[in-house]
Amino acid sequence: MNGYEANNSAAVFSGDVLETKSGFSAELTLDGTSVLLQPETVAKFQGDWLELDHGSVSVATTRSFKVVAHCLSVVPVMNDGTNYEVTDVNGNVHVAARKLNVNVSVSGHRKTPAEVLQPQTESQGGSVHEGEERNYSESDLCGGLKRTSPGTAVNPKWIALGAAGAGVLIWVVIHGGGGHTPVSASQP
Repeated sequence: MNGYEANNSAAVFSGDVLETKSGFSAELTLDGTSVLLQPETVAKFQGDWLELDHGSVSVATTRSFKVVAHCLSVVPVMNDGTNYEVTDVNGNVHVAARKLNVNVSVSGHRKTPAEVLQPQTESQGGSVHEGEERNYSESDLCGGLKRTSPGTAVNPKWIALGAAGAGVLIWVVIHGGGGHTPVSASQP
């Protein structure tokens, strides 16, 4: 969670980034909703919805819990026991309606939190009916988005440590490796 290992049970807050590693999954339990993050998934919890960067999630909800994958928004049609899956891998989004129907809406750009909560007027994605599955191409619908592959996301901790190490290396190169007596006018 947020780049750090999480305990078996941890509180998750709006804005937290959740990442599962290979061979591990995580379950997010909310009032009326359960979200299973499959292995190698990165998503950001936004309170009433989940922003899926890549990977796969399974949602069981009695409310309109949404999953947003870049410009695609997947929303249950009814607030009644809807089960659906969203997978976003290699620029393709796969939506499967397991129980009841979901609507897939498309916007021309990545949605802001306020836009996701607004009713959709453009529905290029259409409905995925119970028992159906559909695939969507992000490059066709969302434009050329730069993608990260599972397992290649760079942890901010490593960026900070790398920058600190580079700073030390530059200081050593400029000031010498230590143990050298500086040359001055009094010591030729």
